Amino acid sequence: MDVRRRLLLAVVCGVAVAGIYAAQPVLEPMGRDLGVPAELTGWIVATGQVGYLAGLVLLVPLGDVLDRRRLIAVHLAITAAGMSLAASASAAWVAFVGLAAAGAFAVVVQTTVAYAASVSPPAERGRNIGVVTSGVVVGILGARVVTGTLAAVWGWRSAYGVLAVLSLGLAVLVLVVLPSDERPHPPAGYRQVVVSLGGLFGQRLFLTRGLIAFFLFASFGTLWSGLSLPLADPPWQLSESRIGLFGIAGLAGALGAARAGRWADAGRAVPVTGLALTLLILSWAAIAQLPRSLWLLLVGIVVLDFAVQAVHVTNQHLLTAAHPDRVSSVIGSYMIFYSLGSALGATATTAVFTAYGWAGSGLLGAGFAACALAVWATGSRRPRDSANLRSEEAGTHRAREEKQGTDRAGRVRDNPEVL
Repeated sequence: MDVRRRLLLAVVCGVAVAGIYAAQPVLEPMGRDLGVPAELTGWIVATGQVGYLAGLVLLVPLGDVLDRRRLIAVHLAITAAGMSLAASASAAWVAFVGLAAAGAFAVVVQTTVAYAASVSPPAERGRNIGVVTSGVVVGILGARVVTGTLAAVWGWRSAYGVLAVLSLGLAVLVLVVLPSDERPHPPAGYRQVVVSLGGLFGQRLFLTRGLIAFFLFASFGTLWSGLSLPLADPPWQLSESRIGLFGIAGLAGALGAARAGRWADAGRAVPVTGLALTLLILSWAAIAQLPRSLWLLLVGIVVLDFAVQAVHVTNQHLLTAAHPDRVSSVIGSYMIFYSLGSALGATATTAVFTAYGWAGSGLLGAGFAACALAVWATGSRRPRDSANLRSEEAGTHRAREEKQGTDRAGRVRDNPEVL
C-alpha cells in the first residue's frame, strides 16, 4: 500500500471517529443549549458510543461480505447525515438521534482498518495498521482542538457541520483513489458471519485482548470525557478553545506510538503491551495533579495517549494475524470492548467528578488502567509451548519466510493459549 492510500485511510478514520468525540470539550455549552442537566452531560458522548456499539455488531460484519471500498463510502455518507442532524438540532432528543446515527456508521473506522489489513502483505501489516489506526487517535484528540476553536468562533454546532462536509468529500475520494479489495475465496453470507461472532468470545486470545481494550479505553474515556470539567472550573476557568488545545499534547503521545505496529511485526507485541499498560498507570499520577499543575497534566496526557495507542495497535495486529480470513468481523467484535469501555469512562467520570472532584476521576482512571494490566499479567503467567509462540507471532514468521523465498503452507489459526 502506497503512502497516498495509507494517508487517505488514516484521514477517513480520523474524521469518522471525530464525530463521536467532538462534544468532549464543549459538554457544558452543548448541554446548556440542549437543556441537558450537568450530571447527565456525559451521555452526550456516550450516546455516540451506544450507536457505535450497535454498528459494530450489525454493520462491521458487512465488510466480510461486501466490497469494503464501497462500504466505506456509503458509511461516510450516512455518518455525514447524522452529524448534520446533530448540528441543526433544536432539542436534546434530536441531537441524540443524530449522534447515535453518526456513532453507528462511524464503524467505517473498523471497515477501513480491515481494508488496510487485508490488502497488506504480512511483512507490512503491523506497520499499515499502525499508520491507519493513528488516524483514529488523531481524530479523537484532534476533534478537541478543532471543536474548541470552532465553538469559540461560531458555536459548537459549526464543528458538526464541518465534519459532515469532510465526510462527504472523503466518500468521493475513497471511490476514486482506492481499488476494490479482491478476495481469494467467495465471502460468507451476512447471517453466517454475524452468527459466527459469538464463537470469538469463547477464544482466549480474543477475550483477553478484548478485556484489555475494555479497561484501556475506560481509562482513556475517563480523562478525555471529564477533562473539560475541571479545566472550566476555578482556578483555571479556561475557554473551550483553550481546553481543546490540550488535545495537541495527546496527539504527540499517540503519534509517538505509531511505531508500535513495527514492534508487533518484530514479534514484541506481548511485552510492549505490558510496558505500555504500566506507563498508563503512571500517567495518572501526573494527571491527578491537575488542580495544582497544568505542566504535569500535559506530561501525563502525552504518556497516556502513547500507552493507549501502543496497546491498541498491538491488539489489532495479533487478532488480524490470527484471523486473516475474517478481518472485519474480528476487528468489529474486538471494538465492542472498546465501545463499552469508552462509554463507561465517559459516563462514570462526569458522575465521579461531580461527587468527588478531579481526585476521584484520577483514581477512577488509574483503577481502570490497573485492571487492564492485571488481565495482561494473568494471561502472561500461563504456560506457552513453542506452538503457541509460533501462533502468536505468526505474522512475523510469515513475513520472514516470504523474504527468504520460502513457501509456507497453511494459514494462521487462533490458539486460545496465546496472549
